[in-house]
Amino acid sequence: MTAKKVTSSTLLNMKQQGEKITVLTAYDASFAKLFDEQGVEVMLIGDSLGMVLQGESDTLPVSVDNIAYHTSSVRQGTERALVIADMPFMSYSTPEQTYLSAGKLMAAGATMIKMEGGSWLCESVTGLIQRGVPVCGHLGLTPQSVHVFGGFKVQGRSELQAEQILEDAIALERAGIQLLVLECVPSSLGKKISESLSIPVIGIGAGPDTDGQVLVMHDMLGISANYMPKFSKNFLAETGDIRTAVTRFIDDVKQGVFPGEEHSFN
Repeated sequence: MTAKKVTSSTLLNMKQQGEKITVLTAYDASFAKLFDEQGVEVMLIGDSLGMVLQGESDTLPVSVDNIAYHTSSVRQGTERALVIADMPFMSYSTPEQTYLSAGKLMAAGATMIKMEGGSWLCESVTGLIQRGVPVCGHLGLTPQSVHVFGGFKVQGRSELQAEQILEDAIALERAGIQLLVLECVPSSLGKKISESLSIPVIGIGAGPDTDGQVLVMHDMLGISANYMPKFSKNFLAETGDIRTAVTRFIDDVKQGVFPGEEHSFN
C-alpha cells in the first residue's frame, strides 16, 4: 500500500500492468477511513444506500441530496482512495440537469461521478468531461432500470443483447468515460468487454476476467437487510474481524481467487 492518491491515471496504469482494482461502497467517514487504510483503491457512494441504509426495495427513491450528504461524509474519512458518487434515478435525464447534479456531487467531495445507461448518455458524458467532471459508466444490470427489466435479472445472455452492451461500452469510452462498472452479465461477456476497452472495467457479477471488482460493503460483511446476491461473498464470516475481512477481499481480488465460478454467471 502506498500513501499516494489514487487517480484515474493510477487505475489505467493498473489495468495496463494487469493489477486488479478493488472497489467497495462506503457511506460514512468511519468505514471510508477503514477501507482507505486497508488499501482499497476506489470508494463508491452507491445509490445502493437506498436499499442497505434506508431499507427500500430498490434504489429509485434516492435523491441527489442523499448522495451528496454521504459523499461529504466519505470524503472526510478518505485520504488516498478515488471517490466516486452515483448519480441517482432521474437526476441526469437531460445534459443540463446532468451538469447541475454532477456539480453538486463534485462540490460534496466526489472525484468522479457514475451514471447508468448506454449510448444515449454520450452527449452528457462528453459535456461533463469538457466541464472538468470525470465519468464512470455502468452497463449490464443497471438497477435504476429494474422495472424495465422486470426485476434484478442477468443481462447480456442473448447474442443480440450482448452485442448491444458491447457497442454501448465502446460508444461510452469514445465519449470520454474513464471507468466502467459492468454488473450481472455472463463471464464471457465481462471478459470480452474488458479486452475490448482501453479503460478499466470493474465487475460485479461479471466474472473473474474484468480489471477489478466492486462489492456493496454490507454484502461483503454479510449484514445486508434484504438478501445476499449470488455474485457476493461474506468475507466477515470466514475472518471474524472487519479489517481482516477487507484485507481478505483485497487479497482475493488481487490474486484472482474472487470471484469464483460460484459467484459468476454463464
